[in-house]
This record gives sequence, structure tokens and C-alpha cells, in this order.
Amino acid sequence: MDSPLKALPLHLQFYLAMLIALQDITFEFGARAIVEDASWHIVPGDRVGLIGMNGTGKSTILRVINGEYTVSKGSVNKIKNLSLGFFNQDLLSFESDESILNVGMTAFEQALKLEKELERITKELETNESEEILMEYADKLHEFEVLDGYNMRHKTAQVLEGLGFSTADLERPYSQFSGGWRMRVLLAKLILQQPDVLMLDEPTNHLDLPSIEWLEKYLQSYNGAVIIVSHDRYFLDRMVNKIVELYQQQLHHYAGNYEAYEVEKELRREMQQSAYENQQDYIRQQERFIERFKAKASKAAQAQSIAKRLDKLERVEQVDNGPSKIRINFTPDKVPGKIITTLNNVTKRFGNLTILENASAEINRGDKIALIGANGKGKSTLLRVIAGTEPMEGERIGGHNVVPSFYAQHQLESLDLNSEILDELKNFGSGRSEVELRSLLGCFLFTGDDVYKRIKILSGGEKARVALAKTIISQANFLLLDEPTNHLDMNSVQMLIDALGQYDGTYVLVSHDRYFVSQTANKIWEIVDGQIKEFKGTYAEWEEYKKRQAENAKQLASADKNANESKKKEVKNERPANNNNANNNNNSNSQQKNAPIDKDKQKELQKHKRQFQQLEEQLASLNKKKVALETSMNDPQTYSDKKRFQQLETEYAQLGKELKQVNEDYEKAFEKLMELEG
Repeated sequence: MDSPLKALPLHLQFYLAMLIALQDITFEFGARAIVEDASWHIVPGDRVGLIGMNGTGKSTILRVINGEYTVSKGSVNKIKNLSLGFFNQDLLSFESDESILNVGMTAFEQALKLEKELERITKELETNESEEILMEYADKLHEFEVLDGYNMRHKTAQVLEGLGFSTADLERPYSQFSGGWRMRVLLAKLILQQPDVLMLDEPTNHLDLPSIEWLEKYLQSYNGAVIIVSHDRYFLDRMVNKIVELYQQQLHHYAGNYEAYEVEKELRREMQQSAYENQQDYIRQQERFIERFKAKASKAAQAQSIAKRLDKLERVEQVDNGPSKIRINFTPDKVPGKIITTLNNVTKRFGNLTILENASAEINRGDKIALIGANGKGKSTLLRVIAGTEPMEGERIGGHNVVPSFYAQHQLESLDLNSEILDELKNFGSGRSEVELRSLLGCFLFTGDDVYKRIKILSGGEKARVALAKTIISQANFLLLDEPTNHLDMNSVQMLIDALGQYDGTYVLVSHDRYFVSQTANKIWEIVDGQIKEFKGTYAEWEEYKKRQAENAKQLASADKNANESKKKEVKNERPANNNNANNNNNSNSQQKNAPIDKDKQKELQKHKRQFQQLEEQLASLNKKKVALETSMNDPQTYSDKKRFQQLETEYAQLGKELKQVNEDYEKAFEKLMELEG
């Protein structure tokens, strides 16, 4: 049956379906306006990316929606009994010694309360089986089942494991985990609560690639509305159907994902600039008229009227081109040799945990390597091994004239806490002018007098940005970058991408930002079973390769399954024949007369069944071989061995001919079998 809403006009349907309405709101922090007369309507099914430069107030808008801040003008209206979930950094103040499974299960508050009630009633029933107690038990049991209480443990474990926890981790105390992993637990709890509106402030900062991909799949089928603040362009492109941009104290609305927003924004900017220029031409013409004729009696009244019109004219704003684009010229001090670093039979263990085992790899001049994978696989450890700062077994050989620079969170310790930001870069000895350094710091979100702040008063994120700026201006010809995009907004990430694009040196980077990786890497490294696996190609090519591998593995599994089913079918087909013989021996003479058996036909039928079975098995075997060959041919290493590749091509062509012939024989055998059984 159609919803009653469909009988209403479209504008009424829209307003009745709204979850939240921000209507002409104004909100200030002191004298600074975050938004002025801004509106935003949130409806079911919305997947909104809330974007804007750092410091414009995106998180503040989420807090206004959450009811933490009160607007000075306008209204924030929500439907009755609306449930809101807000994922943000403040959640880290939560402490608990409970297991992470129990912390996650607190999302099912009512079900947990009912579970305790049922335990109490069950105990009471041991001594009291009155009708009243039985009825109470039945009512609470029904309510518990409606809330899906029996599955709450399974659901919690499923979400936690999707976000990267192992099954063994689930019983570990929450207090034993680091901040990033605690945030994952709290994100899991929020997801399990399934609020009507889920607000996520930089959720991917705390996740590795597999967890981000899991979160994407989960949220795509989420029933409520979702609002996301994120600098991860890939995440926004795959997740949102609307963009709301906080820009010049207004909320600007765009349909589509981030890529669509960029196209539409550019069109709007062109139209605004054109309107601005046309209006300026008009204003200049009118001002010339006023200046020329204001003193003439015959034209004075007209000039005065035009002046009044200009005073009342609503001015079109000139397009703000945003932060100026800066080009950073890397100036490596030396040209290194062809080989930057060689690792031979490297083994690295932490207790019982093996990160690398007899692993070997080589980094060549010009390599732009992205080291990717799940957290806990040892990516940062491998970076330290490459840098020579991590003890290990095996051999690390540094190349000729290699000048490294290592950016990681622990490098913040090298900052002089008593220095001002600008002096910290000056004292680094890059030889750059103050104008260049101030421009660079602007890209890292330090503007105006910010550059004179002392390092010791900066937040962790601000210190990280200073350390990254120092890395960028170094004269190193080999960079090691561990999560360089953390704490950066989209403009700063793009600046870093542009800078690395010009860099003539070599680098190895670790990042969970897929857009950043896709724009900067020409090789992908993974740590698999203690070995360093190299893919020569971009991130997009690597994704396509992994997709083909998964499809081939699926086909291989399917071929195995078909072969097993064929064997089972053969056994099954043999049994009825034996049973029929037994039945025939026991049948009465009259039945044998009424249904005479054609023994020659039965023999021929059994013969064709065996032939058909053999063809099925042969077909399954050939398909399995085909999948194996395709997997080998999809391996990039195959193309580096011309002889091997030609051999595989020949085998593949021959296999195609065999498959074609067996398929034809299979079709004929099938038709003959149908004819005999008919």
C-alpha cells in the first residue's frame, strides 16, 4: 500500500519527512560568526558530506545539531523522539575496565536491562510458579525477542571484527587499548545503537584500509541519515549523495558526491565571477554618470536617484579563490646511486609476533612506494627498518649518496619546544626566504601571527604539521613518510600531493588515505606472511589486480565445488540402479508383465551416464586449470619473463581448444542422455 504522504503535494511530503530543520540560523563564537542566516533540512536516506576548510566550524555545526550549542538567531527543529549519534574526539574521555565486547554491547541498553530482569525472574520461578510471575516472564521474554536480544552478542562481535579487532581481542579490557583502537570500540557502539541520524566527525582517522572499506559497505545499507565530516575524498565519493559546504558563513548545498561537487562548484564560481564582473561594469557606468551630471541642474535629480539605487543594490561577492597555490621546489642536495636501500633476509619479531621473516626487498632511485595494509601488520616497523632505526636480524644496505628524512609521529620529539614555528623552520637550514616559509606554513594551516607561536603550546596535530613542513623543505633525496595526511585538510593534502609530484627523489609512504596514495605511488608494497610483496603499478591498478585475484579464487573454488558435486552425483546415480535391481527382484510376476524392462536400453543408459559423468569431471578439471593459468597470467611478474609469458600464452590457447571440444562433447552427451531417459 502506498504511503499516505504520496497523496500530498511534493513540498508537503518533503517537510513532513524531515528529521531535522535548521532554519535561518546564526551562531557566533564571541565576535566571530560561524554561520549567518543559514538553512539545512535533513531527511531520511540522506548521506551528507559536510565539508569546508579547517577552522571554518564544521564540528561546531554538528554540535549545534546535537543540541550542545544554542543558536543566537533562527531555529533548530527535530522530529519527536529523534535519536542522534555523534562520533567525535570528545568520546575519548570515556574509561572502562570492561572487555571491549561488553563496552560495545552497552549499545543494547534496554535488551541488557531485560536480560537481567529475566535472570531475576528465572531464579524466582524456582520457588514461585504463580501465574502472575509466569505472565511477567512471558511479557519480558517477548520484549527481549523483539529487541533481538539473543543476537546482540553476535552483532557486537561482528561489528568489532569488521572494524579490525581479532576474535581474541573481544575479551580484552577496553583500558588496555590505545586511543585509536578505543575510538573504534566507541564507533562500533554508536553504529550498533542505530540512531535516526548518525554524525561522524573524521571517522577514517582511526581506521586502516580494510576497516574503512568495511565501514563503507555497512553505512551504504544504513537505514538512518548519515552526516560525515571527512578529508578522505575516496570515502566521501563512495559514501555521500549530498555535499554541504560551510563557506563564507553560509551552508551551500550540492547534489551528488564529492567529485560531482567539484564540477558543480566550478560552474557556480564561473557564474558568480561573471555576475560580479557584469555588476562591476554596471556600477562603474552609473558612478561615471553620477560624477558627470550631479552638478548639472537638469540631470541632478536623475543622478541622485541613480545614487540611491546603487546604495540599495545587493552586491555580488567576488569569487574567493581560496588559499593561494604554492609550489614547493624540492632541492635534494645530492644525486643518489641507482639503489637506495637493500634489505636481505630481514627478520623482525616482537615476542611471539613475527612481522618479517627472511624478507628481502630493494628500493631503487625514483621509486614512489606506498606501503599499505591492515593495522598491526608492521608497516611503521618496516619504515623504521628501512631507515635503520629499528633493530632486526638480517642485512640492510644503504645506497650511495642517500640523504634520508623520516616523518613520523615520534619525530615530533626532535622539535625545539622553546622555538617559534617560523624560527623552527629557519633554523632547519633549508636556505629558504621568510616569505617562502610563511607561504609554506600557510598551506599547513598556520596563518598570520600563528607562525610566532611557540612549539610547546601547540596541540599534537599542530606539532605534526610543523614536523611535516620541516620534512618537505629538507634537502633529502629519500623520504620516509608515516601517515603524513593526518591533521591536514583537503587543500593541504592536495598541496602535499602536488609537492610530491614535483619531487625528483625517492620515497616510501604509509597512508590510509586512498586518494593520496592513488595520486602519489607508482609501486605498492604489502606485508604478507612475513614477506614484502611488491606490485609495480598505481593504486588503481593494484585494486583492479586484487579484484581479478578475488574473482579467480572464486572461480577456482566454484570449479572445486562442481567437481565434488559431480562425484557425489555419480555415487547417487549408482545407488538407485542397485535399488532398482533389488526392487525388480522383489516385484510380483504381474508387475513384471505389466512393465517389461528393456535390458539393452538400460545398459545403454548406464553407459551414457558414465560417459556424461566423465565429461563433467573433465570439464571441471579444465576449468580449474584455466583459472590457475589466468591467475599466473594476471601476475605482473609474469610480464618480466618473456619466455615464461609466451609459454603461458601457448598453454592457454591449447586449453581453449580442449575446452571447446569437451563442451561440444558434453552438449551431445547431455542431449543423448535426455533422449534415453525420456
